Amino acid sequence: MEQKKQLRTIAQNKKARHDYFVIESIEAGISLAGTEVKSLRAGNVNLKDSWCDIYKGEVFLRGMHISPYEKGNIFNRDPVRERKLLLHKREIYHLLGQIKQEGLTLIPLSLYFKGQHVKVQLGLCKGKKLYDKRADMANKAAKRDIQRALKERSR
Repeated sequence: MEQKKQLRTIAQNKKARHDYFVIESIEAGISLAGTEVKSLRAGNVNLKDSWCDIYKGEVFLRGMHISPYEKGNIFNRDPVRERKLLLHKREIYHLLGQIKQEGLTLIPLSLYFKGQHVKVQLGLCKGKKLYDKRADMANKAAKRDIQRALKERSR
């Protein structure tokens, strides 16, 4: 019998949702060293300025910072090294076509454990203009005001 895989979020890239429209999201595995996984379990990761790049038919995650494991001594790797993402060829070709034709960008949205494996949720994103960001902030403020008014009315 197959058990449900438990999802445990490690980190989220909130800046990505602020700066980009997410058109499509894809789950990918990530190739890591042992001490990097231990550091992830401690939550020592930063996705803020990271992005993905397709090079020679392989997808690489760049700019993600995983702090060195404090008990890792010589086995620690470079904190901002590029890491290979594990995707099927057809998924890579689909992403490559979307990026080349429509001018989209691959951005990591979140990092999580699925069972014992580390997974990355990638977003196929289109950049927001300044007026889009202002409209989003205005909508959030309006929703917040409505919730506040409803809470006051129910008292």
